[in-house]
Amino acid sequence: MRDIQIPNDWDRKGLPGWCYHSAELLELEKEELFKTHWQIACHVSDVPNSGDFQTFDVCGERAIILRDTEGNVCAFQNVCRHRGSRLVAEDSGNCPSAMICPFHGWVYNLDGTLRGAARPDSYPPLDKHEFALRSLDMEIWNGFIFIRFKPGPQPSVAELLQPFAEEAAGYRMADHVPTDAIWTEETPVNWKSIRDVDNEGYHVAMAHPALQDLYGTTYYDEPYVDGVSRTEGLYTPTKGRRWAVRNYKKMSKPQDFLPEDLHRKWLYYGLFPNAVIAATPETVLFYQEFPTSVNSSVIRSATYRHANEDRQQRAARYLASRIDRETVDEDIQLTIWSNESMASEFFEGFYLSDLEYGVRTHHDHLRAVLPIYNIEEAPAEDQVRKVNASMATQSTS
Repeated sequence: MRDIQIPNDWDRKGLPGWCYHSAELLELEKEELFKTHWQIACHVSDVPNSGDFQTFDVCGERAIILRDTEGNVCAFQNVCRHRGSRLVAEDSGNCPSAMICPFHGWVYNLDGTLRGAARPDSYPPLDKHEFALRSLDMEIWNGFIFIRFKPGPQPSVAELLQPFAEEAAGYRMADHVPTDAIWTEETPVNWKSIRDVDNEGYHVAMAHPALQDLYGTTYYDEPYVDGVSRTEGLYTPTKGRRWAVRNYKKMSKPQDFLPEDLHRKWLYYGLFPNAVIAATPETVLFYQEFPTSVNSSVIRSATYRHANEDRQQRAARYLASRIDRETVDEDIQLTIWSNESMASEFFEGFYLSDLEYGVRTHHDHLRAVLPIYNIEEAPAEDQVRKVNASMATQSTS
């Protein structure tokens, strides 16, 4: 736990409402946030064998993560070098020895090099490295595979998450295996509305009866500092009033290797701008959100379990998933209510509690990337880029 003090006199305003409904600002966010910052693609256990792959689409960009014949995990643009076709169309699967483009049949080795083009006599000689798939920045942290599509301002994932390295190591996350496939869910809100709800626990007591029953009185948020945040909830000493919580507390049994201080705790590590890794005694998981339009987003998540879990741990994991699913549904409704209000002419902005300081620090991280968030009144859509560029120049001069 980091000792982070909330200032005595801090600006309790959030982002202006127009920031949640500007299509041109969203295009800037795609370019300056989602394509240039680390994103969680999957876990090493999603690609355990040679030829196994996962595809991952973000804001118009396409990636493929796969394990090559030498056992290495690789990340490439999922783009054929011939005509730009999607090289691998499935979400996941196995390419036994090569990837074959479904458009014209170009063939790539699992290390990304070009094996050959269809009708090679119709081309001059093709160098296998010159026409190889384009590699992406990739890093593995505790088994989670991170990629980014363009160079960006963040340091390595290991450096970003260093404040939590010792604690996270206790979970042996890299040894976990999938409980199911990666799932996605569409929701009709701006992506920032999802993050705003997730970045504070002030609403838990009112909106999440199961979480309140599980750990509500012990819930503690650490705000974003240097690109990362942390939240913890220690099980309350009561048995639990709700069926799932009561039985989960009874069944929860951590692995022997887990440090004792983590035996009855749920943890959440936030990574700016849009990702969270969560850990319980039974599982580790990730979730994130991506914009599909100015007022629609996709939530993407996957959960991983101990490879040698017993029946009691399996039962506890099932109960935890019920609590989690209920919480997701409740949060989706909250984001809808919040997001729609910001389009109203009567919306007067946020006035944040000390318990919502995490929202403010996330917004401050956003402002550091795109200074136009500081403008209270919406500029004309065709002026958004120009205004932001001018403000960025002034801030660096």
